[in-house]
Amino acid sequence: MRIAILMTNTDESEFAHRHPLDGEKFTRLIHLARPQGSCVVYPVKDGIFPSDITAYDGAIITGSPASTRSGAPWIDRLLQLIRHMHAERMPLFGACFGHQAIALALGGAVEHVPGGWVHGLTWNHLVARPDWAADVAPVVGIYGSHVEYVSRLPDGAHPLMTCSGINSGFTLGSHIATTQHHPEMTHDFIVALTEELRGKMGPELHARAVASLTDHADQPALAEAVARFFDSARRVAAAKTAATASPVKTARPGCA
Repeated sequence: MRIAILMTNTDESEFAHRHPLDGEKFTRLIHLARPQGSCVVYPVKDGIFPSDITAYDGAIITGSPASTRSGAPWIDRLLQLIRHMHAERMPLFGACFGHQAIALALGGAVEHVPGGWVHGLTWNHLVARPDWAADVAPVVGIYGSHVEYVSRLPDGAHPLMTCSGINSGFTLGSHIATTQHHPEMTHDFIVALTEELRGKMGPELHARAVASLTDHADQPALAEAVARFFDSARRVAAAKTAATASPVKTARPGCA
């Protein structure tokens, strides 16, 4: 498994550099389930993109404090790359910003969360169960931190999970899967981030976030689901390629 990690996190604060950056977080997530997997990080937020995305078995788009709707040149370029990957039916997984970027690129809509900032451990109800998510709990805890959400799915997309009545993940074909939340975050990191953001949150939101963190996300199960998604998407793509490449045999006149 060779995955391109498209790193979109624009946080360059001292806090960010005291902790593993998103490229390392997602590499660790993949290695939890597939220790031999290869991940190459591209900081697309700095305008650094893969020269040939088709050289990889798939890609992951990370989270970011940036808004997908900002119109930044690197975001426009990323949206174009998402459309290209979709056209090629390349396996693509998006988390938080990545989830929103994929939706926006393919005709969906992104808006501010009606109830305000979401932060802490979120509980997500699976409304679909593709084969790669067979072992994920019906209600799964995933760490979250966002102020925007996907308010309309792209045409052809199907809900994967919901959180507090709002879509928190979708699939599109066999090659796209997303989550609004952060399977790459460890418990130690979300606790540290909660304290870092305490002043911005205000006392009420901070108290709710701290209370939510008495429970832990099941990161190994989430890692296995993401790895199985890529495995499944690659198998489907390989089968389609083989079917297209196989010559159609026609009977010759006079042959039984």
